[in-house]
Amino acid sequence: MNREEEEIQFLGFFGIIQESYDIVSSWKIIFTKITLFLILPLSFIYLAHIQISELLFSKIMLDETPQRTGSHKKISDVLCSEWTAFFLFKIGYFIFFVILSLLSTSAVVYTVACIYTAKRITLKKVMTVVPKVCKRLVVTFVWSFIIFSAYNVVSILVLLILGPVSFSGPLFLTLYAVSYLIGFFYITVIWHLASVVSVLEESYGLNAMARSHALIKGKMGVCFALFFVMGLFFIEIQLIFKVYVVVGTNEEGIGRRVGIGILCLVLSSITMLFGLIMQTIIYFVCKSYHHENIDKSSLADHLGGYLGEYVPLKSKDVQLEHFQV
Repeated sequence: MNREEEEIQFLGFFGIIQESYDIVSSWKIIFTKITLFLILPLSFIYLAHIQISELLFSKIMLDETPQRTGSHKKISDVLCSEWTAFFLFKIGYFIFFVILSLLSTSAVVYTVACIYTAKRITLKKVMTVVPKVCKRLVVTFVWSFIIFSAYNVVSILVLLILGPVSFSGPLFLTLYAVSYLIGFFYITVIWHLASVVSVLEESYGLNAMARSHALIKGKMGVCFALFFVMGLFFIEIQLIFKVYVVVGTNEEGIGRRVGIGILCLVLSSITMLFGLIMQTIIYFVCKSYHHENIDKSSLADHLGGYLGEYVPLKSKDVQLEHFQV
């Protein structure tokens, strides 16, 4: 990130994408290592769970068919066991996915910030810092999960209350679905930016969510567009994987299915890497847009604090001060 601080605020949709590409191109080695150690396993778990979930669910549906022989009690016991295994697998996947996701976020955000402050960065240093940074991200994730849960509960209550009394029918459901998705997507964007705040500032948890909400003002359109496009990429990769690997017929050949699976794994890893880099750049863009002085020295000290290189800074020292335009 060699741009002047005043120029960062003017980065738009394509500017942020170009900046992400330039960072990866200039630091191929470190980002390749981070991808291989953290992001690739994350992508593998993401795609593997789709395949395994389909196998488990298909088996449950097969066992529920009327053609199955045996006593009713025996069938019920088998189905209960299979459903239990299915939900345990989902819970296990969720835990491992969240852990690897937070570790990957910590590594990429820390690396981009070190590049921005011209700090020497190695994979060993990144892996040393990641567990310490991840603790802050866990708190932020827990609060975001609580907010998501509260939002879903309120949305369900609104649907139950207004649904029966609405005479709009499909129109009401359409407006409700669009409103729900916009709100859900907005909270998602706030959470992603709050993850960056948790790494680069003293704020984390609920304070990081509030900080993220303040930063995103004025750049909401660009943030929404970038996260929406990244979301579309993930959906496309998932659809390709489901159609050609999970549901693919034997006529397509095992070799072709394996090849497409590997391609989806690579594309998913690249998308995740660029997504994490872009959300870090968005943080700096929002800072600059609000005319906040991005003090590289204070930021470098804050990053060094994770390695014990500096005395931990107070909140007033870490927060980036406003400057006059």
